Amino acid sequence: MGGHSGYRPPPYIPLGQSDLEAVEEVVQSSATAHAPSALHPRPPQWSSGICACFDDMESCFIGLVCPFYLFGKNAEHLGSGTFMGPCTTHLIFWALMNMVCCTLSDGVLLGLPGCFIACYACGYRKTLRTMYNLPEAPCGDFVSHFFCHLCAICQEYREIRERLGASNSVDSNSATVVAPTLQTMK
Repeated sequence: MGGHSGYRPPPYIPLGQSDLEAVEEVVQSSATAHAPSALHPRPPQWSSGICACFDDMESCFIGLVCPFYLFGKNAEHLGSGTFMGPCTTHLIFWALMNMVCCTLSDGVLLGLPGCFIACYACGYRKTLRTMYNLPEAPCGDFVSHFFCHLCAICQEYREIRERLGASNSVDSNSATVVAPTLQTMK
């Protein structure tokens, strides 16, 4: 281990700091550190963590009471075309898997089988990550949905809402179109 590596870990970006401010700090620090890799900005990060459900009580409550609704809204934004298809599929998978496992285990494994819809849900998470160039964090898409399905759905909903800039809901069909002002040539 006598060799010296040129690797330098990326800087920590506090939650209140924007990516642009962090890039400016990296550029300033790279002038003194002579690290050419520090000039390239980091890829975009998730706007909130997977366990930040309580930061947004609306998505937390909806995700707990009817996660299929949030899943349907996420899928609609990600290009599934409709809200009802993914929403209904999620509801059927969730109810069917819970019913079968609860019946077979006499209620011992009530909540676990609903996580098996991770196979279905992780595809939408990957689409979201690809759309916004997000890292596969805190772990893989399948693992996120398998162990923290409800939290993952809420995180995806918050991310879409944050990226759209809407404060109330994720509804891409409600965009207001304003005609341009009348222009004349003199």
